[in-house]
Amino acid sequence: MITVRHWKKSSLALWQKKLSSNKRQNVKAYVCTMIVASFLATYLDLLFVGKGLYEFPSRPFPSIFSINILFTLVILPLFTLVIIFIFNRISRLLKLLAAIIIGLSAAIMEQIMEKLGMFQPSVHWQHEYSLVGYFIFVLLIWKFYRWCLSPLE
Repeated sequence: MITVRHWKKSSLALWQKKLSSNKRQNVKAYVCTMIVASFLATYLDLLFVGKGLYEFPSRPFPSIFSINILFTLVILPLFTLVIIFIFNRISRLLKLLAAIIIGLSAAIMEQIMEKLGMFQPSVHWQHEYSLVGYFIFVLLIWKFYRWCLSPLE
């Protein structure tokens, strides 16, 4: 009778391959979520600027873009990366509290940017819209990230 023994190193190699596969999936989820966040913010800005709810007087390439592409293509994706990184490490209740704080911070930052001449809302715009909008935005990108991690069935 031939007995086949399991070699210890082979299970370690299998575990390492699986771990690196999980890391790859996690990186893909991060990147996909950053791209979706950027697209979502870009299209929302295009919609709201097009409707005249606000404008960006100071922005890169003003003759080409009506929105601040620096924010939607660079700052927001990096912000999304930080949010996901933090949300992966905190409880559900803290995620909810963090989303509220982010929405509140967005409304405050919007007012600061208005004073600096980088954001000009219409008379119909309320800064509370940003509080609610960013709260929903943060929860949506978190749900999208979690969906990207879920295995396809």
